[in-house]
Amino acid sequence: MRECSHSHSTVLYSAFKLLPPLKTKKGWILLYHGVSDDNIYRVGALLLDLKNPTEIIGRTDNPILAPETSYEKEGYVANVVFPCGAVLIGKKLFMYYGGADKVVGVASAHIDAIVEVLRLCKY
Repeated sequence: MRECSHSHSTVLYSAFKLLPPLKTKKGWILLYHGVSDDNIYRVGALLLDLKNPTEIIGRTDNPILAPETSYEKEGYVANVVFPCGAVLIGKKLFMYYGGADKVVGVASAHIDAIVEVLRLCKY
C-alpha cells in the first residue's frame, strides 16, 4: 500500500471504470481505474460518506496498484492494470484485476490500512 503524499497534482486520472462500492464502518470504498497523461492505467480509491455517498471523504493521491511486473507491462495493451471485481473476506480486501489486457491477477490488502490511507488523503 502506497502512502498518501497529500498532493492531488501528483497523478491525474481520467476515471473510466468503477466497481460497486464496498461498505466499511468508516465509509464506502470505491475502486476505479484511470489513465494518466503518460498512458499508464492504474488503480485508485475513494472513500465516500456512509450516509451521503456523493460526499468524498478521501481519495488516494497515488495509485494503489500500478503496472510493475512483465505480465502487467507487456500484453495486448502495455502498462495496464484495471479492477475487475473485489471481495471483502473478514478484514482482507481481494481485488481481482486485469493486466495488460491479457491476464487476470489478484491483489490483497488489509481493509483498515486502505481506510487509513484514504482518511489521510483528504479530498
